[in-house]
Amino acid sequence: MSGRAQLMWDEAVTGYDFGPDHPMDPVRLALTRRLVDAFGLDREMEVVSAKAAGDSTLRLVHREDYIEAVKAASVDPRSADGAYGLGTMDDPAFAGMHEVSALIAGQSVGAAEAVWRGEALHAVNFAGGLHHAMPGGASGFCIYNDASLAIARLLELGAERVVYVDVDVHHGDGVQAAFWEDPRVLTVSLHEHPRTLFPQTGWPEETGAASAEGSAVNVALPAGTGDAGWLRAFHSVVPELVADFRPQVLVTQHGADTHFEDPLAHLAVSLDAQRAVQVACHELAHEYAEGRWVALGGGGYAVVDVVPRSWTHLVAVAAGREIAPETVVPEGWRQEVFARTRQLAPARMTDGRWPVEWKGWESGYDPADRLDQAVLAARRAVFPLRGLLA
Repeated sequence: MSGRAQLMWDEAVTGYDFGPDHPMDPVRLALTRRLVDAFGLDREMEVVSAKAAGDSTLRLVHREDYIEAVKAASVDPRSADGAYGLGTMDDPAFAGMHEVSALIAGQSVGAAEAVWRGEALHAVNFAGGLHHAMPGGASGFCIYNDASLAIARLLELGAERVVYVDVDVHHGDGVQAAFWEDPRVLTVSLHEHPRTLFPQTGWPEETGAASAEGSAVNVALPAGTGDAGWLRAFHSVVPELVADFRPQVLVTQHGADTHFEDPLAHLAVSLDAQRAVQVACHELAHEYAEGRWVALGGGGYAVVDVVPRSWTHLVAVAAGREIAPETVVPEGWRQEVFARTRQLAPARMTDGRWPVEWKGWESGYDPADRLDQAVLAARRAVFPLRGLLA
C-alpha cells in the first residue's frame, strides 16, 4: 500500500453554485484549495481529478427516476420538479447541475477506490460530504450523496465493515437512510439537537432497522455546546464503537458549520477543536482500519473566516504534515481573499484555544448536565445492542 495521501480536486467542482444569494458559496472551495497550495500541501500529496460518477455508480444509492429528474433540471432549470426537492429555496436548479454534482460524487468514489485498492492510504475530498441527499430527492443543499456513494462503492468492491463518522452540525440523515438496513455500515453522527436544527432527525432512538439494529448512532447535542463538550461527546462515543466494529475503512465527514461563527447553526466549536477531531479520526483510522481513511468536507457557511482554514487543517493531517495551531496565515492568501471577496482574512490558523481541554467519560458523568444527558442517551440507545456497556 502506498503511504502517500491523495487530494481529490478538479477546479470544475466550484461550478456547484446555487446562485449569489445562497449560503453555500463555492468560493469556500476555491479559497480552501488556494490555502492548501499556499502551505505547499499539494506537494506532499498526489492531486487527483477523478472522473464524474456515471449513472451505474449513481444508481448504487439514487433511484433512476431521480437521476433523470436532476438531468432534466440541469438542461432546463425552469423545469425542475419540486417533488424531487429540486428548484426549491434550499436546492435551486441551475444549468449543469447534474454534471457538477456527479463530478463531486466521482471525487469521493475515486477516493474510496484509491484507499481500498491500496493506491493511497488516505484520500480527501473537501468538496464532498453532501450528506443530506436522499435516494429519491435533493435536500439541504445536496443533490447527490457522495458520502453514501463512496461507501456503497466500497461495499461493491468487497468491504464488509465500514464506519462512517459525521461531525457536521447537521444530522447525516441521507447516509443513515442509505444504510439503515445494512449491518455492514455503522453510521455515527454528532450534531445539534433536532429540536433546534434542520433536518429535525438524528434522535438517539434512531438505531437502524431490525436487520441492522445498533448500526445507526446519533449524539444530539444541545445548542450552545462548545469545545470541551463537543470533544467529550466525540471521545465518549466514537472510539469505543470504532474499536468494537473494527472497520476495514473509516469514512469521515467534517462539516465546518459547528463553528461559533457559522450563521446557520447554534454550536460554539472553535477551529482548534475541529482540528483536534480531525487528528482523532486520523488516529482511529490507523488504530483500527490499517490507516484506510476517506475524509470529506460538508457544511460550513462562514466561507472566508472558517471553512478554508478548517479543511486545510484536514488536508494537512491526511498529508502527515499537521499545521501548528499558532501558525500565521500566508500573506499571499490573505491578499487573494481580499481581492476576491473584499473581506479581511484571518491572521492565524486557529482561534487560539489550543490545547483544548475536555474530560473523558471514564471520569464519570453528571445526570443533570445537558451535554452528558445527550451522550448518555446515545450510549443507552446503541451500546447494549452492540454488546457494550452503556
